[in-house]
Amino acid sequence: QVQLVESGGGLVQAGDSLRLSCAASGRTSSSYVMGWFRQAPGKQSELVAGHTNGGSIGYADAVKGQFTISRDNAKNTVYLQMIDLKPEGTAVYVCAAGRGSNWYGPYDYWGQGTQVTVSS
Repeated sequence: QVQLVESGGGLVQAGDSLRLSCAASGRTSSSYVMGWFRQAPGKQSELVAGHTNGGSIGYADAVKGQFTISRDNAKNTVYLQMIDLKPEGTAVYVCAAGRGSNWYGPYDYWGQGTQVTVSS
């Protein structure tokens, strides 16, 4: 099993930046793809960014140019840097890991999520 713990969420104003972190523990593997999903109120969960160990990175169209995903395999940690946040970015952001070979997965493990609220 892999445990994922997110941190860094909070209440920010539109235009602010925020960096989320996700620490992985347990039977982790640096070969896992790691990514971030988000679920806004009343909406389905969506994958916003993914990062394979081989360096393949991808983003949902809605966040391209605004979000940057990075990972530190030595720390078993993945980050999501978000800039110029907008109210529609309000969601629970969930870290994920998996044995997929592409940035879009598949993903097998999920964290509990961290709330990001963007006020206008």
